[in-house]
Amino acid sequence: MSLKIDRDEMRQRNERLDRAGAELTGTFVGIDSIIADLIDSMRVWYVMPEVLARPVIISLWGMTGVGKTDLIRRLVKTLELQDRFVEIEMSNTDETVYYSSVAQVLEQNQMNDSEPKVLLFDEMQRFNTLDVDGKPLPRTRFADFWELLSDGRLARRGRENLDMTLLEYQWQHADSKRRLEAGEEGIELDPTLNLWEAQSLKQRLGMAESIAEISTMHRSRIMDRIREARLAKVVYEPVDHSKSLVIVSGNLDEAFAMANATSEADVDADIFHAFTAKISMVDIKTALSRRFKPEQVARFGNIHLIYRSLTKASFEELIRREVARVVTTTKERFGIALKVSPAVHELVYRNGVFPVQGVRPVFSSIVDILERNLSKLLFEAITQGISRIEMDYDPQKHDLVARLGKSEVRFPYTGRLDKVRERASQDAVANVSVHEAGHAVAYAVLFGLAPLQLTSKVASSYAGGFTFPHDIHETRDSLLAKARVFLAGGLAEEIVFGAGNATIGRSHDREVATQLVSDYIRRFGFDERFQAVYTMDGWYAMDRTVTDLDTEKMIGRLVAETHQILVGNKPFLLELSRRLNGEGKLDARAVQACASGFGLRVAIAPEGHLHLPGYHALLSPELPAATLPPNDKRNGSS
Repeated sequence: MSLKIDRDEMRQRNERLDRAGAELTGTFVGIDSIIADLIDSMRVWYVMPEVLARPVIISLWGMTGVGKTDLIRRLVKTLELQDRFVEIEMSNTDETVYYSSVAQVLEQNQMNDSEPKVLLFDEMQRFNTLDVDGKPLPRTRFADFWELLSDGRLARRGRENLDMTLLEYQWQHADSKRRLEAGEEGIELDPTLNLWEAQSLKQRLGMAESIAEISTMHRSRIMDRIREARLAKVVYEPVDHSKSLVIVSGNLDEAFAMANATSEADVDADIFHAFTAKISMVDIKTALSRRFKPEQVARFGNIHLIYRSLTKASFEELIRREVARVVTTTKERFGIALKVSPAVHELVYRNGVFPVQGVRPVFSSIVDILERNLSKLLFEAITQGISRIEMDYDPQKHDLVARLGKSEVRFPYTGRLDKVRERASQDAVANVSVHEAGHAVAYAVLFGLAPLQLTSKVASSYAGGFTFPHDIHETRDSLLAKARVFLAGGLAEEIVFGAGNATIGRSHDREVATQLVSDYIRRFGFDERFQAVYTMDGWYAMDRTVTDLDTEKMIGRLVAETHQILVGNKPFLLELSRRLNGEGKLDARAVQACASGFGLRVAIAPEGHLHLPGYHALLSPELPAATLPPNDKRNGSS
């Protein structure tokens, strides 16, 4: 049987879908590629659903606040599919969730039918079929979700209920007839159904009539329809949802290693973006396998749209658009022209951007910084007949500056995160600056790279900082080089401030360095004297104390070598410390410029760079042999 598809209708649908994609691209910031992939992936469903034999399944994965749920809601609204859209929040733990199956939700929304529809299964991070130990859960909600993903067919659960309904109607009809023949008053033969009964029967029988039409039918006619359905056996067949567009959405933290850094406001957004850009479909399926059985992971299919965290430019564009919205609203509602300076934009960014939390904190900060303070000025402008307001920020005096006509109004304002950053004393920031500069100097010397970001003044209740490295491919040499970089922070404090003034800020660094050296010896067998694995548990576990002395000797030697690196580059260490102390934050280009002043060649690599040896050149004899990076002073001997 061939399908007859209207070509003009197909062309119109295709054009309508493209217009929807363009509209969404203009609405959302930083997810153009996601929108393009979504539109292309759903095209066959929207343009010619008649050819589908199973649902189109598209999964959206990303950290919170990147626009997953809102994108689907806007798409549905743009395509005017609100009457064929159902949003289902998935959960195994929320006791407030009334429904326990997909079929129940669809029946409640009068969409348990074979017509095309959009189904959004949201909050998948709250839904799982395996426990934390990987064991199957005995019972979960929405068990028929997997039937839907498999072939789009949901079994009818109401066969027995329908038989009981038929018997009940037959008894009611017989009873009414008996009472009518007995001469009782007020008895009506074949009364009609109420709306609830009509809705229930429409879903169970798949009746084409509307609920209103069914509710006017006499029960005798309804009984005939039930008998017809039972004879035709249609009532026993699953409901075919193969023409559905199924959207799965969730915050899959197992795949997004940085998802827990929700309070981090000082790491450059581009760094987070680069690391999330490396997440692949394989990572997503690996993360899903920790929550679901293998056959269930397979049913998600292969259309996985992976959101990156937003870039710095995307956050800046988001702020620009939101400020423009405030400007437009002020003009339309109050007739007042508003101009907002770039300094206010920067104030919002510094105090509103938490890269891992997405767009919501930015919206909140615009309300807090711009709209709340603007409300104070609008009253003055309206009462004085002023038609223009200019808003600026003075970072030196920490003042919001407003110009109403020819007059200027100043009122003190310090951003909420700026207040936290300024709590640290000068001495604490100086100490952190030297510590982080020590890491950076060792990193630059050993790897020939400038760290991605160097920070000594952070939005935290305690003084702290960080040095953000690139991805380092772990080899025999790089393990020890990384250990030296971790040891360098505390040693830099000793060199600059004296051993007696060194702080305990080195504790975590030393733990990581010790773990690296222990793995070097105990797990990877890079020490020729210890070739057995000393990290196993159980009856085959070995005496780890055998390697303790060698671990201690190696760390002692690495401390001496790292101390020598820092002393040999002390002018660079001091200058970098002073610059970091003054600025609070340095990027890779600033570190490179500082290093070049002392004759040290340091390369700048992008955020997604993976540092690894030139294996390809080593494998190809016709190519020149690989050499270590400039300034490399690594010593991998044990």
